[in-house]
Amino acid sequence: MARVYNWQINRTMSYWYGEARPKRQFAAVFDINKCIACQTCTLACKTTWTSGRGQEYMFWNNVESKPYGSYPLAYDFKILDKLGPQPWEGERYEGSTIFEAAPAGERLLGYLPESADYAHPNVGEDEIVGAVDGGMAMELPQPVWMFYLARICNHCTYPACLAACPRGAIYKRPEDGIVLVDQKRCRGYRECVRACPYKRVFFNSHTRVSEKCIGCFPLGEQDVQPRCFTECIGKIRLRGWISTPSAANEDNPIDYLVHVQKVALPLMPQLGLEPNVYYIPPIHVPEPFLVQLFGPGAKRAVERYKHAHTENKKLAALINLFGCTSHVIPRFRVGDGTVAALGDKGEELVTVPIREPVTVRTAFDAKRGVPRLNVT
Repeated sequence: MARVYNWQINRTMSYWYGEARPKRQFAAVFDINKCIACQTCTLACKTTWTSGRGQEYMFWNNVESKPYGSYPLAYDFKILDKLGPQPWEGERYEGSTIFEAAPAGERLLGYLPESADYAHPNVGEDEIVGAVDGGMAMELPQPVWMFYLARICNHCTYPACLAACPRGAIYKRPEDGIVLVDQKRCRGYRECVRACPYKRVFFNSHTRVSEKCIGCFPLGEQDVQPRCFTECIGKIRLRGWISTPSAANEDNPIDYLVHVQKVALPLMPQLGLEPNVYYIPPIHVPEPFLVQLFGPGAKRAVERYKHAHTENKKLAALINLFGCTSHVIPRFRVGDGTVAALGDKGEELVTVPIREPVTVRTAFDAKRGVPRLNVT
């Protein structure tokens, strides 16, 4: 096995291939605090990509209620349980990744879900931790909580599916880092399904080959964000490009959120895949659960996000830019009361106010001599 550097766990690790980062790496940030689980993203993806035979159970995008929801069933619990203790020393992960914890004779630590694990995509939906008994005041974190976690393929820097495929049918596009399955080479061994700890690769029983999220790369080639991004009602998603930490650019929105402010974190970084979809953690959830899911930077991320409007004008402005354009956003600029999304050449794509104007209307319209019945 090769030795590669994984900046998310702050150390070198074992991987089956040498480090070969693409020219540009597809990346996204999801703001969990805005998600309302309307499933519009799920339906947008489903109707675009997985409406055919053999794809009935496939959800390349899904939204699950945490802590009890998961698709396929208990995928996160099962892989974390198999991995065992996952100690962190500060920002450095001292435990084993799924590549380093591989049983003898296997390329990595994984498991193949049962058919029944895919039978209940909405399991645990809206189920909360604890119960409301009588009156209860709001506090942070909350003793009674749940949140929504939207998921797509992470298009990892060190994909487990790619490492496990005996046919070499899975590859990362050098131009954008999107992970794809070459269906002409695939023979349906399902090693990729077994390997992916996030279970974002699916087996089509009709075509007998594997399929997965393609990052809507035909749209990306036109600088348009994926379907699940553009259709998001809650405006929780931002698509762009990510640099390595040493090459981070403050004008790059993904770099700013991930590397500079560190408010957006990868999902289960201890697994070792260096995923490229990042999450702004929910502010109302106890820290231990967030650390297990997003790593040791969870508390810092929550605090910076909570105080962005009073302590960091640039961060607050960028959060308002989510969902405001269908274009991929490689750069952004904060002005006097506005924030603008910019293209690769600095051209302005869209400009939005940092704070929406508020108009207070009186209960009585003196000009027309009538009361306003819609004043609340």
